[in-house]
Amino acid sequence: MSAPAIVIAAPASGSGKTTLATGLIGALRRAGHEVAPFKVGPDYIDPGYHGLAAGRPGRNLDPVLVGEDRVVPLYRHGARGCDIAVVEGVMGLFDGRIDEHRTEAVAEGSTAQVASLLGAPVVLVVDARGHSQSLAALLHGFATFDSSVRLGGVILNRVGSERHEQVLRSACDRVGIPVLGVLPRMTELEVPSRHLGLIPAVEHGTAATRAVDAMTTLVAAHVDLSAIVALAGGSVQGTAWDPLTELAAAADRAVPDREQSSGELGGSPSTARTPRDPAPAMLSERSPLPTDPNAQAAATLSGRTLPSSTEPGVTAGMAKFAHAANRPVEPARTGRTTTITDATVGDRLTRIGGPVIAMAGGAAFTFGYAEHRELLLAAGAQVVVFDPLTDELPESTAGLVLPGGFPEEHAAQLSANVRLRSAIADGATHGLPIHAECAGLLYLTRSLDGHPMAGVIDADAEFGPRLTLGYRDAVALHDSVLWQAGARVRGHEFHRTRLIQAGTANAAWGWRTTQSVSEGAVVGQVHASYLHTHPAGNPDAIRRFVDAATGFESMTGRR
Repeated sequence: MSAPAIVIAAPASGSGKTTLATGLIGALRRAGHEVAPFKVGPDYIDPGYHGLAAGRPGRNLDPVLVGEDRVVPLYRHGARGCDIAVVEGVMGLFDGRIDEHRTEAVAEGSTAQVASLLGAPVVLVVDARGHSQSLAALLHGFATFDSSVRLGGVILNRVGSERHEQVLRSACDRVGIPVLGVLPRMTELEVPSRHLGLIPAVEHGTAATRAVDAMTTLVAAHVDLSAIVALAGGSVQGTAWDPLTELAAAADRAVPDREQSSGELGGSPSTARTPRDPAPAMLSERSPLPTDPNAQAAATLSGRTLPSSTEPGVTAGMAKFAHAANRPVEPARTGRTTTITDATVGDRLTRIGGPVIAMAGGAAFTFGYAEHRELLLAAGAQVVVFDPLTDELPESTAGLVLPGGFPEEHAAQLSANVRLRSAIADGATHGLPIHAECAGLLYLTRSLDGHPMAGVIDADAEFGPRLTLGYRDAVALHDSVLWQAGARVRGHEFHRTRLIQAGTANAAWGWRTTQSVSEGAVVGQVHASYLHTHPAGNPDAIRRFVDAATGFESMTGRR
């Protein structure tokens, strides 16, 4: 049995979903529940606050990035050991990826789609400012728009007075929607934000903890927790997502590649090296860009089915690993061990042996998915989290992951860590596998807003005038430590920086929106791009990366 869920949605963005969801997670935990926190969509910031409230990792459920068939398994994985789950939605209830060619009533990637997949009831958070009797019509529309989505109740947020509350309750009664909570207008719960939304919890420090405590207290005082628990439900079936099983399937898929190109990237761990074949300047005929940005949606994920629980075990090199996805474990007392400590949620994972993968963390690199580390560990790696603001490159590093975040807010301090910048540049020169997304791309450039960076990528970066945001159907243009040329990947862009004076490196990705786009850079064993991908949707890339790190470790003797 999986934990029952409640989905927190709203008619539109800005209604107070994050405050309600975070406070509800904290209030349920305070009441003695083990709560699994989730966020719909490619959001990295809200899960940080969820994690503080729950005391366990906040996770994402994104049908666009991982495929519809992985949503339920990932939910079961993240909810293991819990008695209730809280899923915070994205934007408005029915808002998702805009696709004029989609025939389904519910948009892909929407809160409604995830709620339907889980069979979980929706609680609608309504910003009550400006609402009166017409609230009944709004609720009636949301309750009847799609029969696959069950509206189980409403929470009235930012209610102005007792009289205002009475009028709104009467409107809810008219359409038979129970009121599960009424929150007054308050300003002291505002969490500071900037150009890309809320300031991440890791950066906000003790202020984030205080804000979560205040949200928890507010929701506990004004929401009927017993009614929420009674309403929670779900109809999920099947096996939970398992990184070992996913990687075993990825290894099986890779066998033809290894037989055809022994010694190339993605081959056996002992022979992984930088490809020497000329990279194609354009996409080959076997991997054309779609004429429409969403035309390949079905093809991208078709054939990507979840392995069953009877899949064969992992192949050689994928040794068993000790991991507790949602609760701490004690580190091993002997052998080479690495402990991952996430100060935000207290999650800790341990792995013995394998190549050392250094993963950037700290205030400048806060964007990531819990499943990324779990897949790296399952693939046989050790994972060491370090802070590029203050730390040196971890000892024996054989692979480097530079995730997304806000390096533009910390450019001067990143630049001041000269030893780390030099070590990364030297490592890249000697074939160190590097996976860099968004913030990682910026850190690898020559400079960021005038501050010297690592200089691995022949480009400069600066804070730009506009936000770049949206899902992308991308095609890998060149072989790399992550993907073979022609691989189709779904990703997400989310940045307000831009590259200037870019050099001539091979582009990592190509896609079409209103025009053809080539983006990112593949330089030797370095793959750097603005595109965020979800590792759970791309286990093949994780396998290739750890294979490359194993090959680098073997070649350099880094033990």
